[in-house]
Amino acid sequence: MTAWLGVVSAEHVRRGVEGGFAQIGHGKRAPLARMHQGDTLIYYSPRENLADTVPLRQFTAIGIIPDDEIWQEDQGDFKPYRRRVNYADALPVALADVAGALDLTSAPSWGYGLRRGLIPLTNRDAETLRVRMEAMA
Repeated sequence: MTAWLGVVSAEHVRRGVEGGFAQIGHGKRAPLARMHQGDTLIYYSPRENLADTVPLRQFTAIGIIPDDEIWQEDQGDFKPYRRRVNYADALPVALADVAGALDLTSAPSWGYGLRRGLIPLTNRDAETLRVRMEAMA
């Protein structure tokens, strides 16, 4: 099993949590296809919404991928790919509160990799974040 970090605005994360789905990279299929049943998905939200200029920098949701199905939603001109996620009862955790405990943030220029939208996490980081986010709930 693999743990993944999806980089998505907090506003879009909330929509996914409410609907029980994941959507990465503005609806691209390829990032979703990297994940598999049993994998953990944790969202990091650099901002509240796409237009926001004020940084948020929070880990905003965590869940488990329950199956390998990917589907394409039909929203008129917008047809994003999605997959189901069983989200845990968790609350956001600020990056500043956990940065020193994460392998993710240990390398110089670590944030540059977030531009890809979906990156693998170490199991240690996934467990650290899970414990902190679920403890907040």
